Amino acid sequence: MVLTPSADTFAALARSSPWRWSTLRFTVSWPADPWKTGAVRAWLRRPDVLRVEALDGVLLQVVREPPDVRRAVPVLRPDGLVAGRPAPWASGTDAPMHQDYHWVAMLDPAELADVDVGSPTEVEHHGRPAWEAVVVPTPGYEPRCGCCPLLRSREVDLLEYDDRPEYVLAAYPDAFRVRLDVGTGVCVLTEELGGRTPGKGHDLRIEAVDEAMDDGLFRRR
Repeated sequence: MVLTPSADTFAALARSSPWRWSTLRFTVSWPADPWKTGAVRAWLRRPDVLRVEALDGVLLQVVREPPDVRRAVPVLRPDGLVAGRPAPWASGTDAPMHQDYHWVAMLDPAELADVDVGSPTEVEHHGRPAWEAVVVPTPGYEPRCGCCPLLRSREVDLLEYDDRPEYVLAAYPDAFRVRLDVGTGVCVLTEELGGRTPGKGHDLRIEAVDEAMDDGLFRRR
């Protein structure tokens, strides 16, 4: 079935990523983010292994996690996208993490199902079909982790930093440009619009989906 972008299908695609791919090879960078320096390349095989390298081939991390056998079963729509998940962060859906939960959230952007979505449009992102929308967090926006959300908002910061008000910003983005890869549901782009750091976000380039990945790729040297 051919998917057509709308606010409704955009939200459904954001909920669907864990069930749309099994392995992923990609590079990712974080434009205008002073806390994240240098792009990386990653090989990820669900549910439990991850390899991360610098772009020059230097090994940065190998993650091997005990697989969670309690695989969540979603409710599917007629178009194959996810209508509902058994829990916001159901067991067995998280991909192995590198550095922080922003990594997990961009690979499973379910939190983007609870934002105000402008009219999504069909675009290409590094040669792959994607949906782009300008979005604004709603009061119901619940990030995977409050300290490293895909979309930073005053409401989330006030909850996350209740006892550390110095971390609450004086100004926040007016909105965010986001892109979802249609084939995988991965959030391949976020970009702050307005605020103190316009342009800040991430840019993920998918190189391969569902390719075979041998165990030797995930051995720690």
